[in-house]
Amino acid sequence: MANFTEEAIKNKFMELLNRKPINKITVKEIAAECGINRNSFYYHFNDLPSLLEVILTDEAERFVESYSDSGSIYEHLLDAVDFAIQNKTAVYHIYNSANREMFEHYLDRISTKTVSDYMDNATRDLNIVESDYNALVLYYKCLLVGFVIDWLAQGMKYDLRDKISTIWKLFDGAMITAIERCEKVRVWD
Repeated sequence: MANFTEEAIKNKFMELLNRKPINKITVKEIAAECGINRNSFYYHFNDLPSLLEVILTDEAERFVESYSDSGSIYEHLLDAVDFAIQNKTAVYHIYNSANREMFEHYLDRISTKTVSDYMDNATRDLNIVESDYNALVLYYKCLLVGFVIDWLAQGMKYDLRDKISTIWKLFDGAMITAIERCEKVRVWD
C-alpha cells in the first residue's frame, strides 16, 4: 500500500499530465503543488519516467485484479480501454512522448490479460489445441491494441467506445465461431 505522499505525487502528476505534455512537467512543479520538497519526491521516485512507470504498472495491476468472468468480450474490451478514455489528454501526452514504449507495453499487457481471461472462460470445457488458443488470443489482443493506437495516432478524433461497439456488432459471434472451429478441427492442419 502506497503512502499518502506517494499517492499525492501520483495524483498530482496525472492531474498535470491531463493539462500539459510530460516534457513540460517538472519535479519542482509536482513537489510545489504537493506541498513537499524535491527530496521527498526523489525519496519515492527516481524521476518522472519512473513515476509514470509506477502509475501504468499500478493501473495494469488494478485492472488485472478487478477482472470479472462475467460479461461479453465486448464489455471486457471496453473495460480495458477505460483508463485511456478517462485520461484522454494524459494518455495522448504519454503516447506523444519519449515514454510511448512504456505505454504500449502497458496497453499490450492489459489487452493480453483481457483476451486471455475471456478465452479461458469461453474455452474452459472445450478441447482446443494450445497453438490455436494462442493464435486467437494474439488476434484479438492485436485488434484491441490496434484500435487504441489508431485512435491515438488519429488525435483521438473519434469516439473509441462507439467504434469498438460498431465493430463488435458487425463481428458479433465471430469469436465463438472461431472457438468452435478450433474444437472441431485443428485450424492449422
